[in-house]
Amino acid sequence: MIVCSCNVLSDHDVRTVLTAERTPTTIGQVYGCLDCNAQCGRCARTIRRIMDEAIAGACGAGRQCHPPGGQDRGGISV
Repeated sequence: MIVCSCNVLSDHDVRTVLTAERTPTTIGQVYGCLDCNAQCGRCARTIRRIMDEAIAGACGAGRQCHPPGGQDRGGISV
């Protein structure tokens, strides 16, 4: 499903970045890993939700965890 129509990013694109060796911890870092920038910002909440789901799944798999909905939003208001 497309989560960012400005940059044509899918949820699969975001989830793939979140499984990288150097996992982004902010929305801004996700955009950077996908070689784009936030445009209108409407997708920020959805990207944050996908990030929180990925973190929760990683915590269940015994990986080091960060608190969901972290303070740093990568310059994007959510």
